[in-house]
Amino acid sequence: MFKHRNVSFFFLALALALIAPASYAQATRTWVSGVGDDANPCSRTAPCKTYAGAISKTAANGEISTLDPGGFGAVTITKAMTINGDGTLAGILSAGTTGIIVNAGVNDRVIIRGVSINGGGTGTNGIRYIAGKSLTVENVTIEGFTTRGIDMSLTTNGKLFVRNTKISDGVTGIFVTTTSGQAQAMLEDVHLTGLTTGIEASTNGRATVTDSNISGNTGNGILASTATSRMNIDVCQISFNDVAGVNATGVGAIVRLNGNHIVNNNAGISFVGGATMESTGNNRVAGNVSTTAPNATYIVQ
Repeated sequence: MFKHRNVSFFFLALALALIAPASYAQATRTWVSGVGDDANPCSRTAPCKTYAGAISKTAANGEISTLDPGGFGAVTITKAMTINGDGTLAGILSAGTTGIIVNAGVNDRVIIRGVSINGGGTGTNGIRYIAGKSLTVENVTIEGFTTRGIDMSLTTNGKLFVRNTKISDGVTGIFVTTTSGQAQAMLEDVHLTGLTTGIEASTNGRATVTDSNISGNTGNGILASTATSRMNIDVCQISFNDVAGVNATGVGAIVRLNGNHIVNNNAGISFVGGATMESTGNNRVAGNVSTTAPNATYIVQ
């Protein structure tokens, strides 16, 4: 009996030993460090080297925190989580590729905070948001990309929140579209400068831009490019854009303006026939080569 009991205890202990690593394989909070190693468990005292290395060790709805300055590599996010670089220099250099791809589940919320993403002049997109319930981008700098700073190209409904973020040195700062439902982008205190287009709402794209600076772009500052584009622009500085400060090129597009400074652009406000530009009557439009295009709907409310 005693011998049988010892054997039972041995197998029980062995089973627990095998189960334990699987149970603790993913942590709610993991860490990366410039001097870390992806072979580590990504704990505070044994951090990983890259965000990609920490993903598999971070539980859904968890957070990857940045311990100290470093370059942490391009990453694809496939579940609800936060990447947090606050308080340090958290960099992603993604020459020739996309810095962060968000391809998460239908109910997943992803947050990217306090990260500098640099494409080195050859990167394609800073952040590419293709699936997930919502993406929040806070205190982020994106520069040096050949396509888009933030590419929101969905196949269903989704929400993009961008706050206190600067995007420069690229083609389109923020691009918003979906093939089904609505792609909703809400921007606050965002700087879109030194680009071709500041922000473009394309098919089924909805954008609200508040307290932001969209200036110094070689094309359009604000662009509503399709019949289903809808944009609300409130209290923004829109200046020195070489084509137009605000432009609606989609027949059926609607842009609403409130309290903006639209100054020193080639065209201040431009739109095609069949588009609608609504103004609350309190926008300052001055110093532009031209103001509005003919044969279009312009409503002052």
